[in-house]
Amino acid sequence: MNIKIILDPVISLGSLGLIFGAGLAYASQKFAVEVDPKITAIRDALPGANCGACGYPGCDGFAEAVFDEKAPANGCPVGGEGTANTVAEIMGVEVDTGVKQVAKVICNGNSEKCKPKFEYNGINDCVAASMINGGDKSCNYSCLGMGTCVRACPFDAIDIVDGRIAKIDPEKCTACGICVEVCPKNVIDMVPYGQDVVIACNNKETGREVRQKCEVGCIGCRICVKSCPYEAIEFENNLAFINYEKCTQCYVCVEKCPTGAIEGNLENKKTEN
Repeated sequence: MNIKIILDPVISLGSLGLIFGAGLAYASQKFAVEVDPKITAIRDALPGANCGACGYPGCDGFAEAVFDEKAPANGCPVGGEGTANTVAEIMGVEVDTGVKQVAKVICNGNSEKCKPKFEYNGINDCVAASMINGGDKSCNYSCLGMGTCVRACPFDAIDIVDGRIAKIDPEKCTACGICVEVCPKNVIDMVPYGQDVVIACNNKETGREVRQKCEVGCIGCRICVKSCPYEAIEFENNLAFINYEKCTQCYVCVEKCPTGAIEGNLENKKTEN
């Protein structure tokens, strides 16, 4: 076998590789786009989740937006107060971090308390199920509990508990808001961290209609509105809702609610009040 026949192509290809490599290296230096050190510093201060909860395409996009003053220093919900303060220091601005928020499933209508509408045998996904007459639970405002939010959460903060209801761990939740966006029933909302007293119902139908569908729904009796000593509960569209800025978590509404639609651990009242 003529070795020259083998070596010549190898040498030629190797030479071309070196030439092209040198050309690319030169071009990368010649046409390199300089990045401001502040952008790099901001990027390094971010948690690196790349979840898009800030409204920008990943942490790199958010860092550039902050540098260009198109996004606030506290615009990363995942990083929280610590990240906001670091980014603000880099940019030389002040920032109001506010109260930490966490996601909360505003529904307790599990399969035992919320009557079924029909038997669903389709894809185990809330979006798919909701396309069939709003889902198999009789209340059209209920959590379908098929785990769409669980699969979407990048922080493993959501579980489906008995009775097909999603529950969010506030200690793991970073308030990225992804679960809020993917829920087809709009039953996930943001509440202040540590807010134990929550009206866990979204049903805006009349009390009579609610009673026919769910045992733990808000029936619009307004007992909570009348009994709250701090005027923290308001009523609109057949549904009570809490003004968290006024709420002191005295648990009076939890005790008074006839259907248990207001969630709150009364054990906390014994230790706090």
